[in-house]
Amino acid sequence: MKKLFKILVLIVLPFFAMSFLSKDLIAWNKDTIDVGVIPQNQPKTVEFVFKNQSNKEVLITNVQGSCGCTSTDYTKTAIPAGGNGYVKAIYNAAAKGQFTKTVTVTTNAETTPKVLTLKGEVN
Repeated sequence: MKKLFKILVLIVLPFFAMSFLSKDLIAWNKDTIDVGVIPQNQPKTVEFVFKNQSNKEVLITNVQGSCGCTSTDYTKTAIPAGGNGYVKAIYNAAAKGQFTKTVTVTTNAETTPKVLTLKGEVN
């Protein structure tokens, strides 16, 4: 019986530990924003908001749009534990048709960059 208990603990413990380790340190309100139909030649700005769920300050170290048609702005100061930050994407809407653009965000809190998406149609 003790042996069975030990085996069970060894099987369950890694899954229990992984649930704590897999918690996102940054919680994004949305990672995709659909702007719908927008007029041509009128830039469209969208704002992605996040919360720092870690117990340390978070600093955005890099933000990169997927092409030259998308510029960015973001929180440039350290975001305290429990605080909020933002990333803005400004799409220039020069070409008619449907579009999907991404913004890649790198922080000091997570090893994998976060990819945010904005999409819609220019009319």
